[in-house]
Amino acid sequence: MSAHELTAVVTATYEIWMRTNALIMDALAGHRLTPATFQALWAIDPAEPPPSMKVMAERLHCNAPNLTFITNQLTERGLVERAVDPYDRRSRVLVLTDRGRQIREELLETTLEKTPLKVLTDAELRQLIGLLSRVVEA
Repeated sequence: MSAHELTAVVTATYEIWMRTNALIMDALAGHRLTPATFQALWAIDPAEPPPSMKVMAERLHCNAPNLTFITNQLTERGLVERAVDPYDRRSRVLVLTDRGRQIREELLETTLEKTPLKVLTDAELRQLIGLLSRVVEA
């Protein structure tokens, strides 16, 4: 593996991330969200059981105080609620409110409409999914 090629890939992924954030900033601002609070909203999949605070910290690669700060912002905006984990009463989970689900869906649609990755064909996207999945699983 060449350091030059690895640097180019890391730079490209960073650039895609930053462009995507810039392209959706108006939509985020309309809901008083930041990229960090949107990442948290994105990380709560309504099709899955509500994640614990520990799981959320792992998904967001952040520490507990930072997650508490982000969670407080989402709670104040009425997008999530803290609830007792039904499987571990000592733990708290984050549950999307109806408003949180609606805004999450709207912002996901906006992100998919505006992402620079939209220029790729379906075949290219499938190839990229395979490569990125391999990296994430490593």
